[in-house]
Amino acid sequence: MVAAGHPQTAAVGAQVLREGGNAVDAVLASMLASWVLEPLLTGPGGGGYMLVAGAGTEPTLLDFFVAAPGADAGATHAELLPIEVDFGGARQIFNCGPASCGVSGTPAGIAAAAERWGVVPLADLAAPAAQLARDGIRINAQQGYIFEILAGLLLRGEPAAQELFAPGGRVLRAGDTFRSDDFADTIERLGRDGAEPFYRGDLADAVVEHVTRGGGLLGTTDLAAYGALPREPVRADYHGRQVLTNPPPSAGGILLALALGRLDALDRAPRPEELAAVMRDVQELRTPAFTAGLAETGFLQRFLAANLGSTTHISALDADGLACSATCSNGTSSGVVVPGTGIHLNNIMGEEDLNPLGFFRDPPGLRMPSMMSPTVVLGADGEVELVLGSAGSNRIRSAILQVVVNVVDHGMSAAEAIAAPRLHVEGGVAYAEPGIDVAAIAGAGSPAPFTEQNLFFGGVQAVERDAVSGLLSGAGDPRRGGAAVAA
Repeated sequence: MVAAGHPQTAAVGAQVLREGGNAVDAVLASMLASWVLEPLLTGPGGGGYMLVAGAGTEPTLLDFFVAAPGADAGATHAELLPIEVDFGGARQIFNCGPASCGVSGTPAGIAAAAERWGVVPLADLAAPAAQLARDGIRINAQQGYIFEILAGLLLRGEPAAQELFAPGGRVLRAGDTFRSDDFADTIERLGRDGAEPFYRGDLADAVVEHVTRGGGLLGTTDLAAYGALPREPVRADYHGRQVLTNPPPSAGGILLALALGRLDALDRAPRPEELAAVMRDVQELRTPAFTAGLAETGFLQRFLAANLGSTTHISALDADGLACSATCSNGTSSGVVVPGTGIHLNNIMGEEDLNPLGFFRDPPGLRMPSMMSPTVVLGADGEVELVLGSAGSNRIRSAILQVVVNVVDHGMSAAEAIAAPRLHVEGGVAYAEPGIDVAAIAGAGSPAPFTEQNLFFGGVQAVERDAVSGLLSGAGDPRRGGAAVAA
């Protein structure tokens, strides 16, 4: 079964499973399809993480997130271009333009995962996505909403970006067709030649020439030095299960592990006010010292010992019990599209959430401290019980935390756990969807109730296995138009 942020994304992966591919093959094909079906928040110009576990496989987190650029550049760069995004109950400033573009990791991650775990040729996995780009896809309501809230960015973007996403000066909307022959060619190139052209070939040259001409820092040395990195996952015990998630230098997984560890001390399901308090306390630990220490050897162990006392996500689980959880992001997107390629570059260097110490302070090559946290929950027998992850910037870890609690403590199905109302605490504010008792969580922050469910609270995609029957079920997040498809 495959769960993803768009029904067709999940369907592409499920078809790969039917034809003999494994969970990793299914996720890779779905990732590539999502570049077309969910084009603003993911693509070859972004980065991400993949967690693979189960079926006797050594649990491994593959890090292909965006790295800081600047190895070839001087001290000057263009200004970041700020835009405000209105989620209908919260507003957030994001920054775009060439200066916001970091070193893309997604092509390297796809090629590395296919070589390490895949059984289906990469060209075959890329073919459905390329066909979608060539034929064109109809934008659904959820993706149309994302186009709407990012209209300010798209209309300020470069000519190639406007041509792709706002032809004729009007941003694409639900019901419109998105298509690109250039993008189809780029996807086929990845399937045929792997990641090499994106980092040391003609595609790399095109990216660098375009970004540097606009005042960005991304250079040839940055791309040539990039590679996907395997890491050992963070492990956290929670109410008889073991949870595997993203380790440092990513920030989200270690904070999720800390929250689970603190709630594990309860012999019952946490109440909303306890969830809110843990979210508040964990967020307060995200200090400058925390961010600076993420890249240090041994930081994970020291941090947990001292304190335990957009974007898309795809999850897959195959018949052999192999689980694959992958989260990818372009950030909020940069509005920079490389002419002739369809490659829309990330704005990670302009994301406040990922630059808490300030912009342009990270050394070239440093992996940015993302909140993305692909996660696997192992049952008491050591087999995969739940595979999940989320989109949603800083809300990723709170979304995953609440879904895990709903499944483990409240006995909900994946679909019920994802559909349940969520809360999030950050910056002295307690955000809540309808169904959350706002008065109960007021002690964690000033209440900020939403009038309906919103993608602000993440986009969780999950697949679960029943420990007794072995049957699979899953769900996509209705906040992002997600779906689960069985093979």
